[in-house]
Order: sequence, then C-alpha cells, then structure tokens
Amino acid sequence: MHKKTAHRWRLSLIMLFGVAFALGTFWLVQVVNQAGRQAEEDSHRNEPDYIIERFSFVRLNQAGQPSYIIAGDKLTHHPADDSSDVEHPTVHSLSGDQPPMNVRARQARVDQDNSRVKLTGDVRIDRPATATSEAMQMNTSALTLYPDDEKMETDQPVTLQLGASSASGTGMKADNATRQIQLGGRGQIHLPPRAAH
Repeated sequence: MHKKTAHRWRLSLIMLFGVAFALGTFWLVQVVNQAGRQAEEDSHRNEPDYIIERFSFVRLNQAGQPSYIIAGDKLTHHPADDSSDVEHPTVHSLSGDQPPMNVRARQARVDQDNSRVKLTGDVRIDRPATATSEAMQMNTSALTLYPDDEKMETDQPVTLQLGASSASGTGMKADNATRQIQLGGRGQIHLPPRAAH
C-alpha cells in the first residue's frame, strides 16, 4: 500500500509540473503574440495616415477672418505626433494691418497643433512695397515660422534686401506685427547714399 501511495504522489507531481509547464508555455506564447501585435501597431502608427497632393489650408483668426494660407505640392500627415511634411510649401500671410508676406521653401514640417512651421531649403520671403513701406526680400536656408504670432526666427545665415538697402547676418528674429527684424552675429549693412536736395 505504501508503494502505491508513493507512486500516486510521484505521478501527481509529474502531472502537476506538466500542467504548470503547459500553462507557462501558453502564457509565454500569448505574451510573444501580444508583443508582436504591439510592434506591428507601432510600425503602422508611424506610417502616414493620409497624403494630399496640391493642397491649400486656410487658418482663421479669432474674428473668423483668414489669417494665413499654407499651400504645397504634397502634404504627408503622420498620426504618431500629429505633424505634417510639406513639399514645396508656400505660406501667404493675410494680416489685415500689415502688408501680406509670401514665404517659399523646398520642404516644411508643420507641428505643434499647426502653430509652428519649420521651413528648409532655399527659404525666400517676399513682401511687396506699399504706400508706407518698401519692398522686402529675405533669403536663408532654414526658418521657423509661428504664423499665429506673426513671428519667425532662424540661426542660419540671412540676407535681407529692403528697398535699395541690404543687410546680412547669422541668425534672425522678426515680428511682422511690429515690423521689427533683428539680425544676429557678424554681418554687413549696405545703405544707398541719400539723395541731394
């Protein structure tokens, strides 16, 4: 009788270990499958969720009036960080109080809830002449726009043409609302001679 009881205990322990091993294997397979599904979801999350060709986007101000227009050849939206990449972007400022400005570049990244636009590659800013201001043109390789605040900045070399005057420097901060431009670093300013009276 004693041998049968010992045999049953051994058999019970072997079965218990077998069941525990089977449950552990099942749990491990579930964990690996879940990790695989999560990795696949993450890879899909980094993929664009929509692409728009030849688009324009109008942003309205608090009064419901157009504030600026962003247009481009192609917009690719990334849902992971809610950002967009734009090929050949154009930003057209429509501030009612100030002369309109046109900004062009090769590439742009729009992020922070569409409140920041990082332009790169042959960035050019044009502001036409008005009755109270001369025409302005600015060139740089990279520029960050804050369209809602009507501000822009760069840490790259900048050339500025204002009427017949020109200036250059490294780094720039500009506020279109106040019409103030600060050039940084060492640079040059060329002013035309004053007309004789």
